[in-house]
Amino acid sequence: MRFRARLIIGLCSFCIGAFVLIAAPGAGYHLLKKVPLGAAQGGGEYFDYITVDAGARRAYLSHGTEVIVLNVDTGTAVGKITGMKRNHGVALVPELDRGFISDGDAAQVVMFDLKTLKTIGTIKGEMDADSILYEPVSKHVFVFNGDPKSSTVIDPAKGTVIATIPLGGAPEQAVADGKGMIYDNLEDTNEVIALDARTLKIQSRWKVAPAGAPVSMAMDRQNRRLFIGGRNPKLLVVMDADSGKIIGEPFPIGDRVDANVFDPETQLLASSTRGGTIHIFHEDSPNKLSVVEIVKTEFGAKTMGLDSKTHNLLVDTSDFEMPAATPQQPNPQPKAKPGTFRLLIYGR
Repeated sequence: MRFRARLIIGLCSFCIGAFVLIAAPGAGYHLLKKVPLGAAQGGGEYFDYITVDAGARRAYLSHGTEVIVLNVDTGTAVGKITGMKRNHGVALVPELDRGFISDGDAAQVVMFDLKTLKTIGTIKGEMDADSILYEPVSKHVFVFNGDPKSSTVIDPAKGTVIATIPLGGAPEQAVADGKGMIYDNLEDTNEVIALDARTLKIQSRWKVAPAGAPVSMAMDRQNRRLFIGGRNPKLLVVMDADSGKIIGEPFPIGDRVDANVFDPETQLLASSTRGGTIHIFHEDSPNKLSVVEIVKTEFGAKTMGLDSKTHNLLVDTSDFEMPAATPQQPNPQPKAKPGTFRLLIYGR
């Protein structure tokens, strides 16, 4: 009896241990670190794209009049690039040791040194310069301008504008496939465009229905899939990057989606919303996406970056207050409180 009891206890311990080993990798995302960052220089409180340089262990946070550069491992500030009006995104060109910042309210792009973070110069662009990326085949920087409905193409070595491309709609988050094509959402026309970075010509226009008002985008480059988040209706859809065909059924997501990221190592897709949720999906196959979990964050944490080394997700937000309604603005939006800006890091 004593041997049998020990055997049963041993087997139970083995089963419990096995369960822990199996369950641990599937543990959900949770808050790892909260980093307070304070008020932007020059006042105001606005934040947009997060750009993570996993190799250099840096994160670039758009913050109104400044870009804050952090060490992603410690959360400490490396430095700031200041003197802007209202910046949106950062594109990195490591081979030139240069970075580029879209400053929408100043209608320009700020060029800076990646090592010193010092401003090298400014390049005249267009108002509402928003999403920005470096395309490695053409070796050009592309800036997507919301209100003008255009893209400014820049030679990063010379710091000059090559062309301005009319897009036929208001662009949002853009992605490059690494082979010479760029894809971007047009929020007001409910379309995705495929832009050839070499010819500077739009090759295709595809509707995103049943989603609408597409804003966020990420890409599985290997399987040629685009992941698109829409605000009206609030849906995430999967699109074939070569044909524009919508794959499978759409997935409901939270209010005012703003960023998508895809991790090719884990095959996980994350979609962040202003309502304070990150929707996590797994790409089971090129034609099948499944829901993993919905991570509760904080209200306003809609912009997001991926640390591809640790697989952590970075979002930022602040405290908000609701302005009083006025005849001019009967339906005001929540307003961020200056001095409360912070970074939230989530991991598994």
